[in-house]
Amino acid sequence: MNINHYLKIAEELNVRQKQVSDTIELLDGGATVPFISRYRKEVTGSLDEVQVAAIRDRVQQLRDLDKRREAILKSIKDQEKLTPELEDKINAAETMAALEDLYLPYKPKRRTKATIAREKGLEPLAEKIFEQEPIDLQKEADAFVDEEKEVPDAEAALQGARDIIAEWINENAELRKKMRDLFIEEGKFVSKVIPGKEEEAIKYKDYFDWSEDIKTAPSHRVLAMRRGEKELFLMLDSCPEEVDALALMEGLVVKGNNTCTEQVKLSIKDCYKRLLKPSMETEVRLYTKKKADEEAIKVFTENLRQLLLGAPLGEKSVMAIDPGFRTGCKLVCLGPQGQLLHYDAIFPHEPQRKVAESGALVKHLVEKHQVNAIAIGNGTAGRETEQFIKSLGLPKEVLVVMVNESGASIYSASEVAREEFPDHDLTVRGAVSIGRRLMDPLAELVKIDPKSIGVGQYQHDVDQTALKNSLDDTVMSCVNGVGVEVNTASKQLLTYVSGLGPSLAQNIVNYRNENGPFKSREEIKKVPRLGEKAYEQAAGFLRIQNAENPLDRSAVHPERYELVQKMAKDIQAEVADLIKSQELRGKISLKNYVTDSVGLPTLQDIMEELAKPGRDPRETFEVFSFQEGVNEMKDLKVGMKLPGIITNITNFGAFVDVGVHQDGLVHLSHLADRYVSDPNEVVTVNQKVEVTVVDVDLNRKRIGLSMKSDPFAERGKGKPQGKRKAREKEPEGDLAAKLAMLKGKFNG
Repeated sequence: MNINHYLKIAEELNVRQKQVSDTIELLDGGATVPFISRYRKEVTGSLDEVQVAAIRDRVQQLRDLDKRREAILKSIKDQEKLTPELEDKINAAETMAALEDLYLPYKPKRRTKATIAREKGLEPLAEKIFEQEPIDLQKEADAFVDEEKEVPDAEAALQGARDIIAEWINENAELRKKMRDLFIEEGKFVSKVIPGKEEEAIKYKDYFDWSEDIKTAPSHRVLAMRRGEKELFLMLDSCPEEVDALALMEGLVVKGNNTCTEQVKLSIKDCYKRLLKPSMETEVRLYTKKKADEEAIKVFTENLRQLLLGAPLGEKSVMAIDPGFRTGCKLVCLGPQGQLLHYDAIFPHEPQRKVAESGALVKHLVEKHQVNAIAIGNGTAGRETEQFIKSLGLPKEVLVVMVNESGASIYSASEVAREEFPDHDLTVRGAVSIGRRLMDPLAELVKIDPKSIGVGQYQHDVDQTALKNSLDDTVMSCVNGVGVEVNTASKQLLTYVSGLGPSLAQNIVNYRNENGPFKSREEIKKVPRLGEKAYEQAAGFLRIQNAENPLDRSAVHPERYELVQKMAKDIQAEVADLIKSQELRGKISLKNYVTDSVGLPTLQDIMEELAKPGRDPRETFEVFSFQEGVNEMKDLKVGMKLPGIITNITNFGAFVDVGVHQDGLVHLSHLADRYVSDPNEVVTVNQKVEVTVVDVDLNRKRIGLSMKSDPFAERGKGKPQGKRKAREKEPEGDLAAKLAMLKGKFNG
């Protein structure tokens, strides 16, 4: 790889060049991001997952750039038009846009107006005009009149010459760069409703007559306008003022003041309208779409990370209820490992209203299966079912917990669910998913397409490949950060373990089914087709809780077992003693074990693991309860203070479940008493918060909430003036549209 790339990446990420080159070598050797950041700190200089992933992604971009550069050089060389000066420019190009600008004059074209004019022999006339020297233009043009070549008069000759000049201007790399900058820096998005579609396009009402700067337009509005255009409700323009664009072009091209100059000016106008503006608008659209995608994906992945790392209840006996009215509530009992023990249905609500019978069954099952917690889905009839369960007088140690059921129906109809429960219907599978989410959100949510979990922003509009890659990275990071119990993990969970993937994950499950639980990490090597490389990448993230070797229960990598055993031996102790005794661990001087391949970062990680082997980095589970008596939107009153749970975070605020089957929005301006530019600064998914109701619209099912200490104080008080103005620019109805987004009206 080009050594200049190492230097470029190092400068961009503010790390050393050697850190970049060594990390790339590990990546090229098949190492994963979690493995590198956890077990190769000495090699990378302790780069974290984010930095390693950034190096991986950037080096791929640069390699793609080099590949395109080689193709362009070959194409121009084959045309015998490659000069040393052009070759230097192509080799110096740092972006794909710059490369394509240089290649444009040499790129094979379809038959254009300029091509036709050249075929008529008009290029010499175009060259004379473009020089903008004082000449007898009429006389020069008359010389090119030729009936056989379909140039009937001087004006036709001049038109052909102008077509050629317009193409030259369009292919000027310097001009294109400046025009691109003008579009981005000075351009505006202008959105208007297509006449006659006002009623049909009502959800895009904010954008019926809307204009804002391209460079500052937030991602959610860019994606909303593009969707409105795609659905044929909006007309969307994205360009600067035409007078500014023409002035820029004339400043670079015009160099005289005569009849030829007038012809060049006509060519400039034609070039802009026919060639350059459409080209630049396409480029800017792609650029702003990519930028909006990146922002939306960033929001989505951060939400997903927080959701996946939600606090687990742990290995407890759980009753899970998928609530409903007419069809009843589907009920399952799960063992501590999530195994299905019993399934049934109860009908405590209208129209059947079998309250006594349903209550007796619940009590019986709680006692029979020694249930520790009852998980209730937060969908239709969720709050009513919660009230019913709490009215039964169950032992106080039995927890009653509302669980976010987004995506449970997707899981229940999936191939994964059919594999797990081939003899049960969708309703049973859905209830199982709700219960398992309470026990271990990460282990259950990896079975669902992340796009269906309900924490995204315009996830169906963004680049699907980029979204998938980012989500896969996030899931893999979470899975490996927590660690996986190899004897109980599902195939889906094992798939995300560093170095495995679907095929090896299935092989592990098959081996486990045929041979019983793994007794040691060493035994994992016996899994078919799981070679040394895969074992190296995966072993440290796999746990075996009942293993004889206590290190098999930890995140200490097997390659360091010998080192830990030496530490124990040097103080005349066993490894198990080191784990139990802080005093013994205190006797170990880490500097005595530093070698060329093992430095203090790894040694410190080992000591932390010995202190808490296999520790779960997730927070401890806490029970949350909604406000009693507030079950539907009609129960809400402005000014009411309520407990809630953050369910989704976007660039414009956070959605909060307050237990009324409709999430409310805490707008960015209401997240805190201070100015907040990024919601992630103050809230996280699954965070428990107190909110104040500031607006209730029953007809449109929209709830406005606030986390301010005094949400009804004078609007904007204490905020920076410039920020307030920026906020006031936002469409007045945007809040309502965003509220609708969560439930699918705006996110497909």
